[in-house]
Amino acid sequence: MKENKFIKFITSKYLILTVQLIATAIFIYFIFKLDLVPIKYLAPVTIVPCLLIIIFFFIMRSGQKRQKQGLHSKRLIITKIISLIMSIILMIGTAYAIRSNNFLDNVSDAKTQKYLISVITMKNNEANKLSDLDGKNFGVSYQNDSTTIAKAISDMEDEIGEQELTKYDDYSSLADALYNDKVDAIIVGQEYKSMLEANHESFDDDTKIIKSYEYDAKLSVTTKKTDVTEKPFTVYVTGIDTYGSVNTVARSDVNLIVTVNPKTKQILMTSIPRDCEIELNKNGEMDKLTHTGIYGTSETISTIEDFLDVQINYFARTNFSGMTNIVDALGGITVDSDYKFKTLHGNYQIEKGINEMDGDKALCFVRERYSLPNGDFDRGRNQQKVLKAMLDKAMSPKIITNFNNILSAIEGSFETDMSSKEIKSLLNMQLNDMADWSVYNVQVQGQGYKTTKTFSMWGTEVYVMKPDTKQVKKIKKLIDTVEQGGEINEDDIEGLGN
Repeated sequence: MKENKFIKFITSKYLILTVQLIATAIFIYFIFKLDLVPIKYLAPVTIVPCLLIIIFFFIMRSGQKRQKQGLHSKRLIITKIISLIMSIILMIGTAYAIRSNNFLDNVSDAKTQKYLISVITMKNNEANKLSDLDGKNFGVSYQNDSTTIAKAISDMEDEIGEQELTKYDDYSSLADALYNDKVDAIIVGQEYKSMLEANHESFDDDTKIIKSYEYDAKLSVTTKKTDVTEKPFTVYVTGIDTYGSVNTVARSDVNLIVTVNPKTKQILMTSIPRDCEIELNKNGEMDKLTHTGIYGTSETISTIEDFLDVQINYFARTNFSGMTNIVDALGGITVDSDYKFKTLHGNYQIEKGINEMDGDKALCFVRERYSLPNGDFDRGRNQQKVLKAMLDKAMSPKIITNFNNILSAIEGSFETDMSSKEIKSLLNMQLNDMADWSVYNVQVQGQGYKTTKTFSMWGTEVYVMKPDTKQVKKIKKLIDTVEQGGEINEDDIEGLGN
């Protein structure tokens, strides 16, 4: 008897409709909180679920009257089942809305950067943990950083006691000391890896990290916010050459200037090779673009603004972990390669034409330059190819089936100083007009040469690309056209590395 009452209770129209009512109310609340659905869609999204509750109520009441008259009502049973299904759908929709809102909050409003200091030994060293190095010789250089290195040494010695330190004038000498067994380990910032590689191209493969220390710092940039749905804006997209935290201070290996006009629906992507010769904003000295990342995102942005006479409104950054995780979460990508070659990292065979790539293969593909006929120039084109392939895959309907995994992959691997509200307004605009965008690619070109006079690696011979001033002037004009509301076409970008 009690079981019959319980079954009647859980299958009663009042309980089923109450569940649907609560699911509807929560769904509508989070839809408004997400602030992503265009106004023209809000009415059906919010009113239709409410109307269904009323309709289901009258259908169920009619069905119950028939039951009281001793008549069987299939319509009552079907309506209850549909009501339960609707509640489940609304709950799933709510979960998606909550997850999307949390994701946007987590990747937006970037305001910090992280310094990563590592204790590094040769790979064949028997030490596997910090305590194994107690009493060994440590090498250190204070060439560009004394404060953070000193803090890391202090933290290290808190763990294993005071150690013998040998100081070197520069990072190149520091790496030489490690390779020549003059020291057992070195203590160095992640951002100076290029200097460690100056005489040891396979540094990453030859060494191992025993311990790392992370230190947060405030990020102050010169970006200038604007109304992203009404006015043109420019985003600096950087890919840093490190794994782990996306806000780690490191070399800026990928440098894309994305100029967007929301009115004309045009996007101009300008790629600047990492080895491009520039003048540092902080002191006017000549250096390679990739080295600006050593001094933080703010220095890179200010230097690029000087170089292209452009106002950067926002920045976005990702890293090696981001590339790998996002591509894998997307289920791989398809890339059309211009050349057949083998990657130095990962030893992947790339075929001319169509290549299916997982995250690691895609990362090795965009990192490769030595096996390409035009070196860094071809690498920049490959980076644009992979970015486009990722966008194509991300816009596929299949993204719905892997929605949470993709957001989780991007989270922690990508961040921007664009606010959550600004990102939502852009997405809202796109959902509202579903416009097609025209995307154009250009790349700064120039003549490569070797020099010992870069500011960051003075005295060490490195490769630098001197930009073609005439070509850069044409690119500046294109950026200005997009920013001023004008339209560009394929003829305008012909011969500009598209």
